[in-house]
Amino acid sequence: MAATMYQRDPRAGLFLGGTRTSGAEVRDANVMACQTVSNILKSSLGPVGLDKMLVDNVGDVTITNDGATILSLLEVNHPAARILVSLATQQDKEVGDGTTSVVLLASELLRRANELVRNKIHPTTVITGYRLACKEACRFMADQLSTKVDKLGKDSLVNVAKTSMSSKILAADDDFFAPLAVEAMLAVKTINAKGEKKYPVKAVNVLKAHGKSARESFMVKGYALNCTVASHAMKLRVTNAKIACLDINLAKQRMHLGVHITIDDPEQLEAIRARESEITLERVRKILATGANVILTTKGIDDLCLKEFVEAGAMAVRRCRKEDLRRIAKATGASLISSLANLEGEETFEASSLGYADEVVQERISDDELILVKGTKIVNSSSIILRGANDYMLDEMERALHDALSIIKRTLESGSVVPGGGAVETALSIYLENFATTLGSREQLAIAEFASALLTIPKTLAMNAAKDSTDLVAKLRAYHNAAQNAALTDPKRGLMFYGLDLLNGEVIDNRQAGVLEPTISKIKSLKSALEAATSLLRIDDSIQVAPERREEVDEHGH
Repeated sequence: MAATMYQRDPRAGLFLGGTRTSGAEVRDANVMACQTVSNILKSSLGPVGLDKMLVDNVGDVTITNDGATILSLLEVNHPAARILVSLATQQDKEVGDGTTSVVLLASELLRRANELVRNKIHPTTVITGYRLACKEACRFMADQLSTKVDKLGKDSLVNVAKTSMSSKILAADDDFFAPLAVEAMLAVKTINAKGEKKYPVKAVNVLKAHGKSARESFMVKGYALNCTVASHAMKLRVTNAKIACLDINLAKQRMHLGVHITIDDPEQLEAIRARESEITLERVRKILATGANVILTTKGIDDLCLKEFVEAGAMAVRRCRKEDLRRIAKATGASLISSLANLEGEETFEASSLGYADEVVQERISDDELILVKGTKIVNSSSIILRGANDYMLDEMERALHDALSIIKRTLESGSVVPGGGAVETALSIYLENFATTLGSREQLAIAEFASALLTIPKTLAMNAAKDSTDLVAKLRAYHNAAQNAALTDPKRGLMFYGLDLLNGEVIDNRQAGVLEPTISKIKSLKSALEAATSLLRIDDSIQVAPERREEVDEHGH
């Protein structure tokens, strides 16, 4: 009786309005979906990874090898595969780089877990083993493999940026872009209320301008706006700027549609018109009365108002991007005002909502006029102007730069780095294999599988570089095994920092070669991959509700 009670009733599906898959079937389907997603990304991992060309339904082309970008552009229908897509997006937000490797790792962990479940090991046991392995791996990485940035000096920051760029379009020019990115990031250092050093990535504004070559990109101190002043009669440079950020239309107020006014004297009509223009002029005067000499608005400015600004010697810029204004408001201490009305129903503009900067100046850079806000009071800001041949290239350059900036930020804030090029994964794999043999419980199997799953990264790296992955990974494992079995004083301990050199197809000391990644990015990607794999492994039943059938009613009565 008990046996039949727990057995799944084959007819159970008939009473549900939909389909039900359970047990091994649903696990296999999930693993298949995740493998499909990770196979798409596999060939784009590492410094010799290849790019993907994605064409959306409108025909817009994106050429990229950034894992998160590729996945966000794919139309993924399977719910399990969607979890991997959100995992890559999450990694992109949290760390900024390592999106491809985190997806590969998660799908490999899931595949191996599924094999264990097939061999009659309960999913909970596998999950406990995985958790234990991840915890040990993070501890070992922080204790043994990471090196403090202070010990390696400022060059290590440039090397971290180069490592991040190595797999992107900027790889050829990394000697130019890496110091540029580091400089831009150091320029926006702020110290928050708790006394912690923060490096906001958003304070670095990246602008794209066509023409010239990539190496003619440059950085400017200050926030660059891709706009020009509203009138040529205005000043092009304002020092000790008081900035008003507005989200209102400074144009003549027109009556709303559908408002009827009955008048019996044509002169009243004239008075209404005069009042319409007067309303806007009053607003402008209120703003100028607070001492504002730079006015930035997301909407338009009328010729009528321009005259006021020119006479007051102020600089007015219209049609700025809202995103830019928000950042400028944050950097200068201004408030983005979307309406001048106060609680009493009067229209006022307070001086407290102005922001301050040392100077605001319009400069001609290549073919474009840019407005630079220099010396912002609250948060320092810097801008990078990218030059390139075409849109696709500039977009990909911007993505690569964003990844590099995020990685520099993580390195500066966490202050420690680990060697890249598959060194960490191989070291952890050896360590976990040895650790698994010390356990006498069932988790031993799960930990051993976790260790083997980590090797997917160095294997894929070697494979993409058209090198013999079996040979290289075996050599790398032998080095790491020697390092971990050596005594603390033994020079062999130095082998722990060995990783792959993919251009020459050999094993080298990656810490000396300058192939570095922030420790926190590795720890985060391990944890995220584990979370994604375990959440999918827990699923043993999938019920899909059948869509409602609608009777097609023919309105024409045919």
